[in-house]
Amino acid sequence: MAPYLVLARKYRPRTFSEMVGQDAVVRALTNALSTGRLHHVYLFTGTRGVGKTTVSRILAKSLNCQGVDGQGGVTATPCGVCPACVEIDAGRFVDYTELDAASNRGVAEVQSLLEQAVYKPVQGRYKVFMIDEVHMLTGHAFNAMLKTLEEPPEYLKFVLATTDPQKVPVTVLSRCLQFNLRPMAPETVAEHLQRVLAAESIDFEASALRLLARAARGSMRDALSLTDQAIAYGGGALREVPVRQMLGSADRSLMWQVLEALSHGAGRTVIESIEAMRVQGLQAGAMLDEMVAVLQDVAVRQAVPEAAAARDEADEAQLQRLSQALAADETQLLYSICLHGRQELGLAVDEYAALTMVLLRFLAFKSPSSPEEKKSPLRAKDEISPRLGAGAGAAPAPPLSGREAPGTSPAGSSERVESPAVTLDEGASLPLVDAPHAARSLQPVANGETTEKAGVSSDLSEPVEHSSVPPAGGAATAEPAEAPAVSDADDVFWHGLVMRLIGSERIGALVRELALQSELVRRDGNVWVLRVEAEALAQPQMAQRLEAALAAEGHAVRLCVELGRAENSPAQRLARRAQARLARAEAWVAADPWTQEMMRSFGAKIVPGSLAAL
Repeated sequence: MAPYLVLARKYRPRTFSEMVGQDAVVRALTNALSTGRLHHVYLFTGTRGVGKTTVSRILAKSLNCQGVDGQGGVTATPCGVCPACVEIDAGRFVDYTELDAASNRGVAEVQSLLEQAVYKPVQGRYKVFMIDEVHMLTGHAFNAMLKTLEEPPEYLKFVLATTDPQKVPVTVLSRCLQFNLRPMAPETVAEHLQRVLAAESIDFEASALRLLARAARGSMRDALSLTDQAIAYGGGALREVPVRQMLGSADRSLMWQVLEALSHGAGRTVIESIEAMRVQGLQAGAMLDEMVAVLQDVAVRQAVPEAAAARDEADEAQLQRLSQALAADETQLLYSICLHGRQELGLAVDEYAALTMVLLRFLAFKSPSSPEEKKSPLRAKDEISPRLGAGAGAAPAPPLSGREAPGTSPAGSSERVESPAVTLDEGASLPLVDAPHAARSLQPVANGETTEKAGVSSDLSEPVEHSSVPPAGGAATAEPAEAPAVSDADDVFWHGLVMRLIGSERIGALVRELALQSELVRRDGNVWVLRVEAEALAQPQMAQRLEAALAAEGHAVRLCVELGRAENSPAQRLARRAQARLARAEAWVAADPWTQEMMRSFGAKIVPGSLAAL
């Protein structure tokens, strides 16, 4: 019984026409051989298993092919039957030398190879020296090659191959004709696997080949090796379920279950699905890979439906349902989270815990759409730093060291450099800005009390944090705010309504931004017209969610969102009030006698932007 030859060796291409997925390289070499424009040094680069060694052997056969009748010359289509072609394929052609630079990387090995360059070919037309993984050579070995690489004998050709061309010295690269062999697309790999399995008379499922093609990651050799393993694992046939088990790929049904749960904000189902993966021993990274592939397809269907690739009937139904359940912006967000979350899995001790956090990150940004989700701890107020203040009825935060005593202005006014609060038009109040002061010290005064003094210098100032989005929560006690910049009834009404929606946690992050950044232009019965500047916020899905939140607040209306310049949105009103308070705080610090004394005596400066009203 003849020994078994693995598929990767049995189906190694022997001519340029059999090469798969490297059309650009094949075309360039074929034209060069046909026209006789032959370079003396070729450098093939690319990842593992894309055909670097195979191309070098075919090139050696093309240079030395003698033809079927023994009278042939240099050709782009070697015959494969002459002594030169047969011996090169068998690895025993005396004028074709392969050197593995990974294990022969010193100057002695290179010099031994170059000593053969002075002798003319024994059997063939050209001597061909092939150095694999050439980047592994030492610096002295490269230097020993330079002169021969630049001016080799006319009968000598060099073929260099590497997976890391950045490590090859520029002096060597400048002497080479470089070709980059690219990783192959999964579709190309799957098509080649179909031809190989048909030739081997092995039964297979197309879905199993797609799994193997994706797992190969552009390497045809890896794909054929995995196919060998899958044939043995499946008992002589390729079926999707056994191949998934062998690869540790995510269960397709679990993946669809997770995506469906994410689209509806069902966090409990997401966690239960991840626990099921843990029990089955499936790879967390494979789940994210599957989700990224599906979400790409969903995004294409949402943006350019006619360009979507055809799928089998089961996947088609799932994709259509998911395309309708996810908004376009949510699809992009989830794709980005899954893609970047893939890198985080290796940082955690437990990859399933890391996967849980990656997927829950999407729910943290998703707008609440069900009562169950609104009760989730992933709520709008948790997306804002707790330093921005608590809602009504919450216990006050403990005072910070050096900030517990309110300050008085030099003029004797009661203005304080502290956290401002905005009195809403409906009587509620919310803090606007929270940021650390410049460094403070407590100075004694005549009546025995203490007052805060701001020592401001480039060394003492702290960074400032601003937030244009008010936190979720109820009313907070604070001093009355100044009158709104615009007193139009619709603006006042819309501002107060938006604050109530935020306080009741009826809207999530994206819809909250739409409400804050939009201006109520007019109310025509049950039709309200909003104007917003950002096109990304003027999405129909976001307007529908805002309508649902307004209906729950007692306003069953239909929203029309138009693009345009908003001049008095809730966010702008809040920003104007914050700026007014900040201006008063800056004036208080600048007029403070202690601050002025520091500036006169020590040359201290108030760093622009280092103060904020607290």
